[in-house]
Amino acid sequence: MKGILILSLVCSMVGSFLAQDYEWGGSEAGQASKDICVTDSASCGCCLMQQRMQRLEWIFNHTMDQLRKDLDQASKRLNDLRASHTAFSAALSTRTECVGPFRDNATLIYKKVFVNQGGTYSEQTGVFTAPRSGVYSFSVTVFSDAGAPGARLNIFALLQRNGQDLAGVHDDNYDDQEDSATQSLALQLHAGDQLSVRLVAGRVVCDDVSHYNTFSGFLVFPTDLL
Repeated sequence: MKGILILSLVCSMVGSFLAQDYEWGGSEAGQASKDICVTDSASCGCCLMQQRMQRLEWIFNHTMDQLRKDLDQASKRLNDLRASHTAFSAALSTRTECVGPFRDNATLIYKKVFVNQGGTYSEQTGVFTAPRSGVYSFSVTVFSDAGAPGARLNIFALLQRNGQDLAGVHDDNYDDQEDSATQSLALQLHAGDQLSVRLVAGRVVCDDVSHYNTFSGFLVFPTDLL
């Protein structure tokens, strides 16, 4: 008999302590707890303890959800930062050689890479892929050797986006055995857009260790955050 009275007293004290910290499950749950305490004081403290554990579980899960959201946002910011550091510059060759002529237009593959920040230029395909939407700056320089004085020097290359011509780089004369031409422009690109330089059929470009033929580009500013 004394044991039951002591247990009831302890449960009542624990219940009072827990009830001061939280209103478990809203007003309806709180009223239900009070009803239990009135009808069965021995189980009151255990009931409130269970409610507190449920409340702590909810707080824990809510906190974890918020942490996941914060981690996702931090990862996105990090990816945005990495993508904003985009720049490449490459030359046609690392030795003395001429490329072309070809029967059809052909993509020039610039094999000597000076910088490729972000890994957006492929030295296997000669293609630059925009990692994000933004305004980019590009420059293409072509150089060739007619082979002999008085011979026709005819250079012609095209800068293409997704297979469509954007701008040409051209020089055609009989005065220079060797000559070069350069085209520079700013472009609004979308993420995934691809740019390459195509040598027009029948034309030749020549290079050596001085790297006269180059293809370069960099992100000026992103537009996907505006």
